[in-house]
Amino acid sequence: MSQFHVTERFVSINGEARRAGELSCFIRLAGCNLRCNYCDTRWSCEPGVESELLSAEELHTWVRDCGIKNATLTGGEPLLAPGIEELLRELGEDGTLRIEVETNGAVPLKPLIDIPGNISYTMDLKCPGSGMAEHMCWENYELLRPQDTVKCVVSDRKDLDWVREKLGERNLIGDAIRKNHVAVYISPVFGRIRPLEIVDYMKEHRMNDVRLQLQLHKFIWDPGKKGV
Repeated sequence: MSQFHVTERFVSINGEARRAGELSCFIRLAGCNLRCNYCDTRWSCEPGVESELLSAEELHTWVRDCGIKNATLTGGEPLLAPGIEELLRELGEDGTLRIEVETNGAVPLKPLIDIPGNISYTMDLKCPGSGMAEHMCWENYELLRPQDTVKCVVSDRKDLDWVREKLGERNLIGDAIRKNHVAVYISPVFGRIRPLEIVDYMKEHRMNDVRLQLQLHKFIWDPGKKGV
């Protein structure tokens, strides 16, 4: 039975993606293969970070006891955790729990995409402003389903230009987006670009079906606060 290094578990609202504003049980797993220059959870990726060792069954019991129907697996990068398939199968076994997996787009989705259960993936499209754009697994974008989400976190107008180009190449913008129904969000790096600049860019380029999203938790609590 696998054991997972859990750096945080708490109940809060989803700050972003499709279920923004809804309550969710958050499970933050240690470790990441990227080092984005704006990362606000880098502490959870450091070697030797303090964590609990918990089994899939123990985590499922905790979620069930919370009485919340959403569960969010985050990190770090949760897909790197040894045994992650076991955890997803455990959480998704009865199909009643809505499971969101936040992944950075730099880990292959193919081994996990068909696991049974109400599981969706919110996948980052890392822009040049993150310093990690060259690490994307582009084949992941061919696997996304109607319940999945692409999240683009931008630092400046150059990132916006890059996002628009890449979304077009991957048929995730314009007429094509209405065929596969993958949700696409653009979010500002907190403190680097004003949301108004993103709105103006979306208007300028008629970016239909793309949504601006702000990180709600950073407006409700201190942007550096843990456990929210």
